[in-house]
Order: sequence, then structure tokens, then C-alpha cells
Amino acid sequence: MTEYSFGIEEEYFVVSRRTAKIKAELSQAFMKAASKELGSHLTKELLQSQIEVITHPLVDAEQARQDLLLFRRTLAEVGQKYGIGILAAGTHPLARPDEHLTTNKRRYTKVIKELGIVGLGNALCGLHVHVEVPDPDRRVEIMHRLIPFLPILLALSTSSPFWAGVETGLLGYRNAANDAFPRSGFPEMFRSNAEYEEYVQALTEAKIIADSTYIWWALRPSLRHPTLELRITDCCTAVDDAVAIAGLYRALVRHLVEHPKLNAQFSAVARALTEENRWRAQRYGTTGTYVDVATREAKPFRQMLDETLDLVSTDLAALGLDSEIAHLGRIAANGTSAHRQLAFYRDLRKAGMPRVSALKEVSSWLRNSTEVGLFVENQPRADAA
Repeated sequence: MTEYSFGIEEEYFVVSRRTAKIKAELSQAFMKAASKELGSHLTKELLQSQIEVITHPLVDAEQARQDLLLFRRTLAEVGQKYGIGILAAGTHPLARPDEHLTTNKRRYTKVIKELGIVGLGNALCGLHVHVEVPDPDRRVEIMHRLIPFLPILLALSTSSPFWAGVETGLLGYRNAANDAFPRSGFPEMFRSNAEYEEYVQALTEAKIIADSTYIWWALRPSLRHPTLELRITDCCTAVDDAVAIAGLYRALVRHLVEHPKLNAQFSAVARALTEENRWRAQRYGTTGTYVDVATREAKPFRQMLDETLDLVSTDLAALGLDSEIAHLGRIAANGTSAHRQLAFYRDLRKAGMPRVSALKEVSSWLRNSTEVGLFVENQPRADAA
């Protein structure tokens, strides 16, 4: 029996423990101490203001939950000695592109040289989920058929309502910022590995990219693992949100493997409608109305989610994801990190707090919530204003 093993990667902002302000220069002493505790589970990122944690391949959602909680707790404990904290959200409320420094690594230096301000504007943290596909040669075909489900996963994860000190009007601004990158957004409409490999070969032979890891689609075949990597989702402030979204994605992969005719006729029109749904996911999240690609009906998010859960109910049961199903309902009912950030911010502004001070408070709340892995009670500091 195929277990559909999975792995989770979370990207965090590195911040001051006292102010939750971005740390532009990564403390090497902190990284050395944290790496001693976490080993290969911890890596650097393009910008020094970010780090990433990585689970081993797993088959149990509860183990993923415990691993992510351990990673966050360990980083918080190590960070206390160095005045460093971590913040899990798609964007940092106050960080500006001109504040960031590149990690000293040949690949990263090349990316920044190629992309300029677009690369420095990559102060964006995502939740990436790998799911193993039984037949790796089918990954591109399955990727193609998964595209209609991506807006639902994005809406459940939104945690980036602010950018560079501005309330953006979006719940998932990270996705909009990512669109500035080349080879981003939805995958191209390749239907086979052969088509995908022809595309990669053309780019590598033209010396535009070194390999397929420079393709930054919302969903892509992994170069190093027999997996499909979900990349559209914002990093979740609450661990339970991340694990539940990973569970739904895992069930969707299983369902499409088991049902090869589903979305097999995914067309240019369907893709365009799904692109509209992606916009609505990053703008409205779980409170939006979406177009059902199959029926062309307008449906509220909760109906879209419930119908998707019904579709993959057998897969969720086979993978032992009952608690994850329940938590997805709670996200839809109670909102995502983005909703909570905005509610806290607006309450502070109504109480008379200046904009920047209110965003500092949101950042501190995000750090506190990140490190315990759940949403803590909003409690502004007495000296915040």
C-alpha cells in the first residue's frame, strides 16, 4: 500500500526578541548554536533575515505537528541567549526590501545579481509541502490536474496582509509579490514529463537557469525527491493550520493518483478561471466567493472547501487525517493568521495607536504566537505607543 509520505518546510523571519523588528544580518553564533540542536533540519535562505526548517519524510500528521513544535521551541530557546526570535507569516508587517542582506552563497549571489530588487523583495515566507508520488513519471500529469485546487489551499494559509508597513488590502500579499519573479505563479500547462523536461532543457542549455530548482512555480516536481512540492501557501503562524493544509494537499495528491480522469481535460478556460480564483484567494481568503471550474457556478469558500473534503473523504480516511479535517473547518470558521493580524491592528488603530506602533504590536504578537505554535491572546505592551 502506498503511504504517500510527505515532508514540510517552513520559512521564518529572524527578528529581535525585544522589538520583533527584522534582523537584516543573521547572527552566525545563533545559527551555529541552533544548528547544533537541529542539524540538517535547519538551513539558511536567500536573505539573511530568513531561515528554514525541514522535517524528514513522514507518514503521520501528528509526528509532523510534534516536529514543527519542536523546531520552533528549540529556535526560541536558543534565540533567548542571542536576543533573537522567529516570526511565521507570509510577510513581516514592517520589513522593507531595502533593509535586507543576501546570504553569502554562490547560488544566492547569482539570484540577486539576476533579479535585482525583485530578489531583495523576496522577504516572503512560505509553507512548502512535499508529497511522494508512487510513479514519479506521472508527477507532471498530476501537477497539471492539481491546479484547480491550489486557490483553496492558498486561502486556508493566508498570513500576509501587510507589506513594508502598509495594509495591502489583501490577505495573502506574499503571492502577489511572488509574481514579480520569473517562472512563478501556476505551472505551465504541460501534460507530461517529456514536455516539462524539454522546457527545462531549453532553459538550461540557454544558460538561463542552472537546473529546475530555479523554477519557482506554485507547484513543481522536486529535482531531488520523487515528490510534488506545494509552494503557493503562506507560512502559517499556527502549527495546526500548517499540518491541516499539508494533510489536505496529501489527500488531493492521493485522490488524483487514484482517479486519473479527474481534471484530465483541464483547459485554457479552466486555467483562466482558476487564475481568477487565485486572485480571490489572495484578496479575500476564506471569506471570498469563487468560481467552480467544473460547473461555472459562483460559490462561497466554505461550500468549495466542503465539496473538496467530500471529494477526497476516502483519501482523508485512508491517510488517518480525521483531526485535520476538523481543523480545516475551524480555519474556515475562525479565520487565518491574516484575519487575526488585521483585527488586532484595526483595534489598536481605533484605540488611537499610531500606524507604525500598531504594526510593531502585530509583529510582537506574531513572534509570540510563532514560538508557541498557536494564536496567543492579543496583549499590547504598555509602552507600545
